[in-house]
Amino acid sequence: MAVALTPPSVPGRAGELLAELGDRAELHDVYDETGSPIYHDFSLKDTHEVRELVGLVRRTPGAVLELAAGSGRLTLPLLALGREVTALELSEGMLRLLDERLAQAPGRLRERCVPVRADMSSFALGRRFEVIVLGTTSVSLLDEEGRAGLYAAVREHLAPGGRFLLSTADIVTSGAPGPDGAEAEAEAVIEAVGASGRVYRMHDHWPAGSDTRTVTIFPATVGDEGPVTVCTTTVGVLPADRLETELAASGLTVLSRHPLPGTGRYRDVLLEVGVTA
Repeated sequence: MAVALTPPSVPGRAGELLAELGDRAELHDVYDETGSPIYHDFSLKDTHEVRELVGLVRRTPGAVLELAAGSGRLTLPLLALGREVTALELSEGMLRLLDERLAQAPGRLRERCVPVRADMSSFALGRRFEVIVLGTTSVSLLDEEGRAGLYAAVREHLAPGGRFLLSTADIVTSGAPGPDGAEAEAEAVIEAVGASGRVYRMHDHWPAGSDTRTVTIFPATVGDEGPVTVCTTTVGVLPADRLETELAASGLTVLSRHPLPGTGRYRDVLLEVGVTA
């Protein structure tokens, strides 16, 4: 069942394409029961930030708590370090996909993973972890209140001397209207091949001055008949400076920044965070 979204909820060229599809378009949230497998397929081959994040985790021995673990894009590499990993995820669909991946993984990895269904903005696990990880710029899924809850929960669960590692999309430049006033430059279109071999077209709409982005995923080939599944989500744009200020106000200190490879209107950065002394 699709979430309560309508074509006007999707801006830019992606919204126009939805309108052209009309009743054929079946619009879902990226993280719902239908969207989760598509997002999983779309992202499974994505190795962005994995090497850098795993390298930072390797520096701090001990148990790992992964927040917003999804279907395990980072979970499996973290388990490969030989660590105990608690994988926290809110979406039931994503957790099922993670369970399927763990069932196919070697026993020595599977037995060290504890999946937990919980909200990263409010959780209580009754223990502390040497490393807490929040990758894939997932902090941008939370509003200001949600981020405050996240920071408080991280402080409660981070062991003395532990590290909180999170990535965010640091702004380079936002989209800007073209000479005719059109928003062409505000929307980037990326074509990608999923792990299944299916080809997708992702529209990333970010107009000038906006603090949110809308990401919409279409199949690359639509055809002339039948329903078309389209997935969308809106996420915040959180520059590293803003996050550092929020973290400091919550009793957390950014110890270092680690820029990640990338080009375009924004580039991801990994923040290495500790509890303020």
